[in-house]
Amino acid sequence: MWFGIAVAVGNTIAAGIVRTPGNIAQWLPDPVFFLGIWLVGGLYALCGASSLAELGAAIPRSGGQYNFSRRALGDYAGFVVGWSDWLSCCGTMAAVAIVIAEYVAKLIPQTAGLEKAIAVSTIAGFAILQWRGVRWGSSTQLITSALKTAAFLVLIAACFLLGGPAHEVAKAAVNPPLPTGWSLVVAIMLALQAVLYTIDGWNGVIYFGEEVEDIGRSISRAIFGSVFSIVAIYLFLNAATLYVLPLSEIAGNNFALGTAAQRIFGEHGDIIIRSVMVVSLLSCINAVQLFCSRILYAMATDGLFWKRAARVNPGGTPVLALWLSTVAGILFVMGSFERVIAMLSFFFVANYTLSYLSLLLLRRREPELPRPYRAWGYPWTTGIALAGSILFLTGSIITDQQNAPYAVLLLALSYPVFRLIRKNTAE
Repeated sequence: MWFGIAVAVGNTIAAGIVRTPGNIAQWLPDPVFFLGIWLVGGLYALCGASSLAELGAAIPRSGGQYNFSRRALGDYAGFVVGWSDWLSCCGTMAAVAIVIAEYVAKLIPQTAGLEKAIAVSTIAGFAILQWRGVRWGSSTQLITSALKTAAFLVLIAACFLLGGPAHEVAKAAVNPPLPTGWSLVVAIMLALQAVLYTIDGWNGVIYFGEEVEDIGRSISRAIFGSVFSIVAIYLFLNAATLYVLPLSEIAGNNFALGTAAQRIFGEHGDIIIRSVMVVSLLSCINAVQLFCSRILYAMATDGLFWKRAARVNPGGTPVLALWLSTVAGILFVMGSFERVIAMLSFFFVANYTLSYLSLLLLRRREPELPRPYRAWGYPWTTGIALAGSILFLTGSIITDQQNAPYAVLLLALSYPVFRLIRKNTAE
């Protein structure tokens, strides 16, 4: 259970919380909307948590949501989920590595101009660590996640305990006007995209279904523990930032947490928070690489990817799957952070949509399937999560003409890749 929470916290609390508050404050410059959109994202995750806990306990296989869609909807649906989930994890790995490189360049000015090389080296370094074996990756995850959580709790406490003078200044500031009409709808959709990307990862334990003991209790406890931990930390971090900074100063700020730390710790605040974030982001890189290799491993064992990706070394690591994921992450490093998160949020919610639909179908088709944990509030919580997912995807396609088409195109490319792999494995 603790590893499940550690891998979820390690994967989730990363680059998103650094960049997204500034974007959300720019789109929704109102304290109620600014904090409320995080609460909406948390409620969406909570509604879906019990559904994924039931699926994870009933189908205890490593590889994540791919397994659920394949069982309920067939090979191609499973492949689409596996394909998009793998691309999402590789893209997240790249986005996090880019931010790490930017922070290192700020902390060590001599490395300025070497950001791409630092990002690539970070991804490759963790791949080598995991290549040594499963225990190396899991131990690293527990340590880095604990350090990350402790550091953020200290920052939150410092903002509220020491930020009185800064709070008085923030209260006196005038916030920009909130958009109205259609502009407000678009702003809410863009903010929700950012929030769902930032929150996603609370289901991290399902990527290790075959490696979890006492599946009925551990899966559900890890998922709910992850949701509550992540949402609470995000709400408190944003509330702490809002306590010491006016929204006008948060808006458009790519490093609002650093600015808040400067208000509290003076000129050393920026260095302190950047150092904390580097540790935080390293934890995310490790977790995402664990996810990537297990997605390809699961697909390969089912004949939906090249069989060699299912081979593991003496340390228990699927080596080819790990290195393919590493190469894909390095290729993603060449992309834009904002475009990556907009596209990935679409992938995340599309996968959740198919998972919630899978739960409904499996309950009807396979009532005899052993279910060590059953979703609370079923079918209402599952239905709410499914309806919210469909609404989000529809809203993204309508309001985000810059990024949604790219996400749809990548999903469409899954079909020729699926046919090619099926032909290859059949031969």
